[in-house]
Amino acid sequence: MEHSYKEALSNPIFEKISRASQELGMDSYVIGGYVRDYLLKRGIPKDIDIVAVGEGIKLARKVAEQLPDKPQVKVFKNFGTAMIRHRGKELEFVGARKESYQRNSRKPIVETGTLEDDQKRRDFTINALALSLQPANFGKLLDPFSGLEDLNNKILRTPLDPDITYSDDPLRMMRAIRFASQLKFTIHPESLKAISDNRERINIISKERIVDELHKILACNQPSRGLRLLHETGLMAIILPELNALRGIEEVEGQRHKDNFWHTLEVVDNIAKATDNLWLRWAALLHDIGKAPTKRFDPKIGWTFHAHEFVGSKMVYKLFKRLRMPQNEKMKFVQKMVRMSSRPIILSEEHVTDSAVRRLVFDAGEHVDDLMTLCEADITTKNPRKQRRYRNNFQLVRQKIVEVEERDRIRNFQPPISGDDIMNAFGIKPCREIGIIKEAIKEAILEGEIPNEYAPAYDFMLKRGKEIGLQTK
Repeated sequence: MEHSYKEALSNPIFEKISRASQELGMDSYVIGGYVRDYLLKRGIPKDIDIVAVGEGIKLARKVAEQLPDKPQVKVFKNFGTAMIRHRGKELEFVGARKESYQRNSRKPIVETGTLEDDQKRRDFTINALALSLQPANFGKLLDPFSGLEDLNNKILRTPLDPDITYSDDPLRMMRAIRFASQLKFTIHPESLKAISDNRERINIISKERIVDELHKILACNQPSRGLRLLHETGLMAIILPELNALRGIEEVEGQRHKDNFWHTLEVVDNIAKATDNLWLRWAALLHDIGKAPTKRFDPKIGWTFHAHEFVGSKMVYKLFKRLRMPQNEKMKFVQKMVRMSSRPIILSEEHVTDSAVRRLVFDAGEHVDDLMTLCEADITTKNPRKQRRYRNNFQLVRQKIVEVEERDRIRNFQPPISGDDIMNAFGIKPCREIGIIKEAIKEAILEGEIPNEYAPAYDFMLKRGKEIGLQTK
């Protein structure tokens, strides 16, 4: 059955590409994500891939000439592609090609090919769908691998033997899992087996590309779909061994601990409902990684994970470094969230004192709300009574934070007394005693002994100075 989708090509840009193709005597097609997302009714993507049976760069230049704004043509000679930005769209042009691969590289040897050659080299049948831009059959769907059927059945399948597809370019294994997660599709069983069989091939892929796919999986509405597939195919053990190490339950003397791997996946899904902050989602993913190396069994109290938050925050640095992720404020934020991940939980289980809340706000600073969001996502108990209690307790902690913050202004704390104030009061030059006094003022404010105000802090400074042997001028 022949399908025509002229309405998908209603943007005038497609008529212009069609005309330019005719003038150059070449056929051209819209292919890939634009066609897929149109058929899935996912909205109109801003990226449009055009494949020309001929020179893609030549076609791009011809199209740019015919557009009123005469956009710049960005040429990527190494890839044989060209890109034009036009009215919020990114048009990428490439000549139809066939590819062959060498064992130790995902960079193909490229030769000129037919449209079908080009469709064969695509990662999945749903991305091999093409719409004709020829006047004779404008909008006709060219689907040699039953991609439309796979789209309707929500199946991810490769146009060729999946073993060849994944071995040639192992990044496609990550893309399969990412698409399954984003689109809520099922990976075809043969394809899933081929990912497991070829998992070691992921080692030839750059860390940056792997992380880019991990980011996209974590950005999904339900990241656990992708994370579960990474685990089931064995890719998780290679890419994120720290997370994989959390898998399993041990029992000693009848005492068991929960499976921290599956718990983590629940936490990530929970936080995905509450925030789009990618780095907070990373913090949720890594918040328990310190539990594997710190797990001990104590006959008196059962399973323990002493200092797992501190150990976990150190592991975050190593993980970010290994995966070539940013070692900047983003990493420090994830470390901080992992290190402090149990603090609000402890507060919620005890009587919440003002001083404990002040210390929490002081240590978390501007990220205290993010920390509370992480801790609320950490509630994975299936017991409705417990869940209600935990949520109510966290609500009390949040209220207390607002009260303490309004009264004591601890977030992004700046001490009311400066080093200059201390030097002027006691007629001293920079010395160790200034640090001692400043620390004492900070502690007094956090403990609620004095308010976070200049006059009481000044009186406290004079008193503390005398105690350590300083004399006022």
